[in-house]
Amino acid sequence: MAKKQPKQEELKFYSLSNILAKNADYNIIFGERSNGKTYAALEYGVKQFVESGYENQTAIVRRWKEDIKGKRAETLYNALEANNRIAELTNGEFTEVYYFNGRYYLSNFDTNLQKHVPHTKPLAYTFALSEMEHDKSTSYPDITTVIFDEFLTRRYYLPDEFILFMNVLSTIIRQRNNVKIFMLGNTVNKYCPYFTEMGLKHIGQMEQGTIDVYKFGKGQLTIAVEYAATISKNKASNKYFCFDDSESVQMIINGAWEMAIYPHLSVKYDDKDIVFIYFIEFNGNLLQCEIVNKDNEYFTYIHEKTTPIKNPDTDLIYSLQHNEKQNYKRRLLSTSTPLEAKIARFYALEKVFFQNNEVGEIVRNYILQSTKSQFAKI
Repeated sequence: MAKKQPKQEELKFYSLSNILAKNADYNIIFGERSNGKTYAALEYGVKQFVESGYENQTAIVRRWKEDIKGKRAETLYNALEANNRIAELTNGEFTEVYYFNGRYYLSNFDTNLQKHVPHTKPLAYTFALSEMEHDKSTSYPDITTVIFDEFLTRRYYLPDEFILFMNVLSTIIRQRNNVKIFMLGNTVNKYCPYFTEMGLKHIGQMEQGTIDVYKFGKGQLTIAVEYAATISKNKASNKYFCFDDSESVQMIINGAWEMAIYPHLSVKYDDKDIVFIYFIEFNGNLLQCEIVNKDNEYFTYIHEKTTPIKNPDTDLIYSLQHNEKQNYKRRLLSTSTPLEAKIARFYALEKVFFQNNEVGEIVRNYILQSTKSQFAKI
């Protein structure tokens, strides 16, 4: 499934060439920060616009409205301007990209008039998932490139965010089949809900410099997923992040998945010390959570479980999948029953320990996603 890319150590920035060769509908690209993913996708959009005779437009999608207005929006194409790529791609016809009222235009700055002189047709439109209700009735028949930047986050996904993104795409695509979608992200969170919703089951096993291709709908839909190779392991800026005992900055240096440091257990205990066991199912992972009383000190220890649950009809199981059985719960920090309140108290008191940082990361992401309610907006 995965194919190694040619070595890119000599390249200064990421190139779309390998993933474009897959001719996929969705092109999901993640890797180290500042390796040129956004630059390459924006450049691709400009090329499509120019080579089509200023017809094929781009959609710039972000999670929050604040990301596509003001200074943040105005500087989006600055790197292409600084490298003279706008002038090169338009054969000198335009030198800049001008942002106005949620739209981007190829433009020139008239020094005599002291104002921007843009092309009459927008190069790109902006869309915020948090504001998607406002775009439903608008038509965008010439958008053929969609760029969703920073789709990966360690912080907060919107409630039903995948559905919001699908609705934005539906608004843009309508009845067409000529739209190419780019989803770009830094390696900040391998337990992203998009991966689950899109059926991308091998993200955690991917190696840097490989591309996985998924086929859905009897081959009608193609999704290419690229874990971008590190552009240069000897970047001058690396010296600012090479702390000897820190694993958490490896994402910045070489594109490793960002991982927080979680508390590990410093004592040993026996089976007789375990007073209660519950389980967490999440993204194909099964965790066993043991409430322990060791020398009159209570704590929770969480580790991977490699065998099936023996009593799935009676054991307490936390899962994002809604289940009519009473022993299945969704919100890990719920206090709706006395037992759930006791479990949640260990997290509130920070008396939870993990087998390793990976297990801690799974639990952290489960808590983030399980705290959202489908009824929150009712």
